[in-house]
Amino acid sequence: MIDPPPTERRLNMPYAILANALVIFHLAFVLFVVLGAALLFKWPTLVWVHVPALAWGIFIELTQGICPLTPLENRWRFKAGQEGYEGGFIDHYIMSLLYPNGLTPTAQIVLGVALVVLNVVLYGLWIRTRL
Repeated sequence: MIDPPPTERRLNMPYAILANALVIFHLAFVLFVVLGAALLFKWPTLVWVHVPALAWGIFIELTQGICPLTPLENRWRFKAGQEGYEGGFIDHYIMSLLYPNGLTPTAQIVLGVALVVLNVVLYGLWIRTRL
């Protein structure tokens, strides 16, 4: 890909910044979905935010769906003159670190089940400490 002239690059820079910021937000959201129940021990009122986030994460994993943040990131990358990617956020950024061949439907279901099990354990411990 040929670099655009400096004036075009400057005009497209806000979209690159937005796309990168969205990646950071998306990663923070994924971490919150996975580990947010552990925060309940210190901040119990987070339960009202974590339960819907967790439900969304489980839904996306078990249905092999793609979070709407991924197409938004790709759109901003294209507008910035960068290339987007196929698949979902977890496949592109996280699974590529763990599984070089990418995300398979089976691996995604395993991740979804692991998410449920981890959070059942954490919520069980949290509820036990509140009794």
